[in-house]
Amino acid sequence: MAETAQRSGRSNVLTSYDPRTGEVVGNYAVMGTGELNRTVRAARSAEKWWAELGFSGRKRWLLDWKRSIARRASELVEILCEETGKPEADAAIEVMLAVENLDWAARNAARVLDRRRLGSTWLTRNQRASVGYLPLGVVGVLGPWNNPVFTPMGSIAYAMAAGNTVVFKPNELTTGVGVWLAESWSRLAPNQPVLQVVTGNHGTGAALCRTKVDKIAYAGSDAGAREVISLCGQTMTPVVVERNGKGAMIVHVDAKLDDAAEAAVFGAMANAGQNANGIQRAYVASSVYEQFLELVADQARRLRPGADKRASYGPMILESQVDVVRKQVRDALARGGRAVVGGLESIREPYIEPIVLADVPEESVAITGEGIGPVLIVNKVANVDEAVQRINAVGNGVAVSVFTRDVHGAEAFAEQLRVGVVTVNSSTAYAAIPALPIGGVGEYGQGHHHGDQGLREFSRTLAIARKRYQAPVNLSTFDRHPRDLRLAKAIFRVRHRRMG
Repeated sequence: MAETAQRSGRSNVLTSYDPRTGEVVGNYAVMGTGELNRTVRAARSAEKWWAELGFSGRKRWLLDWKRSIARRASELVEILCEETGKPEADAAIEVMLAVENLDWAARNAARVLDRRRLGSTWLTRNQRASVGYLPLGVVGVLGPWNNPVFTPMGSIAYAMAAGNTVVFKPNELTTGVGVWLAESWSRLAPNQPVLQVVTGNHGTGAALCRTKVDKIAYAGSDAGAREVISLCGQTMTPVVVERNGKGAMIVHVDAKLDDAAEAAVFGAMANAGQNANGIQRAYVASSVYEQFLELVADQARRLRPGADKRASYGPMILESQVDVVRKQVRDALARGGRAVVGGLESIREPYIEPIVLADVPEESVAITGEGIGPVLIVNKVANVDEAVQRINAVGNGVAVSVFTRDVHGAEAFAEQLRVGVVTVNSSTAYAAIPALPIGGVGEYGQGHHHGDQGLREFSRTLAIARKRYQAPVNLSTFDRHPRDLRLAKAIFRVRHRRMG
């Protein structure tokens, strides 16, 4: 929403550019309110057909779609590289992860959402209770620019598997990716607009929020998230939000430092640091701090951004983000932080070379702000408790990575962290587990993506209770017999007053 593209053309045409070269990738229409409303109406027209297919029918369609994407994956990878500047390997991995989520959602929707029987108490044995999950209807998805295939597929695939139709508004910087995905569905089912794309700018996304779809899924900046929540509040449209901002790492005294350093650098620098599931800062036990910092610096110095296949990562996709990184680094240094690798001189638009900062005060915007860029902050802590306190105080990450040899202790300690995901001895790999729900706490986000919770996120709960026979003890009537109440009280005393 708030990440308005700076690479747009005329008011009625959206031009997509390759951030590495500035060359035009494609031109797309900026859809008006009328066209947007027609798209939503078309989604409503397909809603009944898609829902009535049931889980098995939708599974067959979604797996066919998955195979279609996989067969033509090289096309999608090429567009992804052109619109984001990512190295081919990074783009290929993103597409593969997206397809894995589609496959998982299709195969697991029935298990998670189909109607199942519930237990009852001694008072309601004559009732048969069940719960099931039904489609919401039409879901609007607002995609980000940093992972424009993987991230929105975490909403699109799960919403469709749950029985919803989807209207997808890709970010204006990566419109071609969204068009390709929608067209891949259209080739499969040309007469059933279960997945459609709307192209346009910030205003198009805002208009989608006002169309009274049944839910909006948004991924992007803090400012964009607040705007989406505000717009959807006007129509009481529920939202699921995944905000930018990388997570943190804790390095214990007994950690395998080589592994921790490798994970920290990859988590901070991969995709030019433009991953919401990456690492913004590492809190390291004081006794191993200098050794860890040395290992990190050595690994970071080997990395090189660029446009060729041997580059470690690509350019900054959103031009304005370069200035955000510059501001954060300048503030960190001004407040007493020190540059271990790189610094302000590392920023050479559209690329930013690796930057490692140490001893950065917690009030610096490099820590409190959204960490989008190839920057890693390494700070010293006295112990794990101090690391927890610092992470919880900032509260701007969905995940924390803990590196320690005490795996069981780490799992118990994870409950002290106010985040949605804790990984032990790995950093970003958790995002590749479709069954693992991803969601933030408090300011980070609302709702979940992936896993069972991701499927239920795009469903409505329907509970049903059916009377099977006359209850031997019937208390649900004004004509109840006094002996029924006496018997109920006697059973209650036996059940709930005794020990054990």
